[in-house]
Amino acid sequence: MQKQPTKKSGTLQWQRGWYSGEREREREREREREREGGSSRKMDLLSATLSAAMAPFCLVLIFFCVLLLRIFMGKSLKHPQYPPVMGTTFHQLLHYNRLNDYFTDVARKHRTFRLLAPTRSQLYTIDPQNVEHILKTKFDIYIKGSFNDENEDLFGNGIFNADGDKWRQQRKIASSEFSTRVLNDFSCVVFRRKAAKLAETILGFEAMNQTFDIQDLFMRSSLDSIFKVGFGVDLDCLEGSSEEGRAFIKAFDDSNRLIFWRNADPFWKLKKILNLGSEGSLKKNIKIMDDFVFGVISNKRKLMFEQQNHNKKKDILSRFLVESKKDPQRITDLYLRDVILNFMIAGKDTTAGTLSWFFYLLCKHPLIQEKVIEEVREVINCKENENNIDAFKECLTDVAVEQMHYLHAALTETLRLYPAVPIDGRSVDTDDVLPDGFRVKRGDVVFYLAYAMGRMTHIWGEDAEEFRPERWLNNGVFQPESQFKFVSFHAGPRICLGKEFAYRQMKIVAMVVLHFFRFRLADEKKHVAYISMFTLHIDGGLHLSATPRVVFDKF
Repeated sequence: MQKQPTKKSGTLQWQRGWYSGEREREREREREREREGGSSRKMDLLSATLSAAMAPFCLVLIFFCVLLLRIFMGKSLKHPQYPPVMGTTFHQLLHYNRLNDYFTDVARKHRTFRLLAPTRSQLYTIDPQNVEHILKTKFDIYIKGSFNDENEDLFGNGIFNADGDKWRQQRKIASSEFSTRVLNDFSCVVFRRKAAKLAETILGFEAMNQTFDIQDLFMRSSLDSIFKVGFGVDLDCLEGSSEEGRAFIKAFDDSNRLIFWRNADPFWKLKKILNLGSEGSLKKNIKIMDDFVFGVISNKRKLMFEQQNHNKKKDILSRFLVESKKDPQRITDLYLRDVILNFMIAGKDTTAGTLSWFFYLLCKHPLIQEKVIEEVREVINCKENENNIDAFKECLTDVAVEQMHYLHAALTETLRLYPAVPIDGRSVDTDDVLPDGFRVKRGDVVFYLAYAMGRMTHIWGEDAEEFRPERWLNNGVFQPESQFKFVSFHAGPRICLGKEFAYRQMKIVAMVVLHFFRFRLADEKKHVAYISMFTLHIDGGLHLSATPRVVFDKF
């Protein structure tokens, strides 16, 4: 017989079910609390992550707010006695790849204007009276100063960067050396020999029916010339036999570009401290240059000691080393390093860059190219040797080169439109008033815009943007203009000491290669532009083809 459940056993079963359900509900509540706790922890973690991510953004935002306050505060923004404000230095970033044309566009509206910087104003002018005021009349208060802190890695305390007594000492030595007949004769021999080598190189490309980058050839040829004249060293970069020379020229050009970039980069000092980006690249390039230059100085000093013939040396470095014997405390290896690099940018970039733009303009104006050739044929009496490169170069005497007035005018016209240094400036050491009536404050930098000035109709006439060498001729004779209107070689006490050397080298090179070849652009439709840097280089080079004008003799 089956046993019937009692009242007591039913109650126990009910109690066990109740407790079991209660425990399950408790566990569910615990799981819910765990889920809520997990969500809370996730929310806390997400909040912490967002806070960490926002912190740098907030710091950057605060930095820019402070930067903007420093840019705009105390700058007399709308005061009529100060030049009109046309933006901030950040506008240079927006227009960096066409910076010279941007300044030209603004200068057509305002001949003197300002861009605001955090610690100062940057003034820009195309007024020849202002240029004369800065470079001559008030020469003593318009100095390199802090403006050239950005350039010190490349130029050091060389003649381009130095002020006061340092500048006067270098200027005095350099001036006396440039005026010597020995250096003049030596340089002409070097220029003729390097021009002949350049013509032979072009002939090699023509024989293989190849186009070539003539800017690259000019850069290498000019480097060879400047090292021989300046330092008595044969680099042979044109023939490609000097790997060190090629590494040096690349480092030098890259440093030029990277130093100029500092003008538009507000973070360059921080990047320099951290050795990042462009500043890291610059540091590597400077080391390559320093190793090369200090090696040149060491080898030259050793050679001079071995030869024991100091006073008859022709190159500039040897002559500076002679001076260092008299004043070893001042003329150190570091001093000579700065002299060499300043001489480099004055010699290589000006001639090579100008010749590149000159040949570009001759290709765009073939009639002018033929006029130059006509003058070469009229002036150079060398019919017996006109088909031989080595023999022809010897006909280019000093007298003949001086008689090339049309060529001189065409090169000068090139410099008017494409100045080797398109922008330059000075820092004012005390408050001043410019001739156009605008005030400048101590610490402001005043830039004069050579590239823009060459395109101004109020300076050069309605045909200012045309390439017309005849504007420089008076009855067939070259007629110079005011150095404060044509500032390609600077002006005033700091006017370029090597001006005549540069013209002589460019004329000899042009006379040799144009006598033997007719040039055309490899691509007539390609847009030719410049690189924004201290000196005006053609972006991507200048690719040409050459056709012989003569039947060559063997050489």
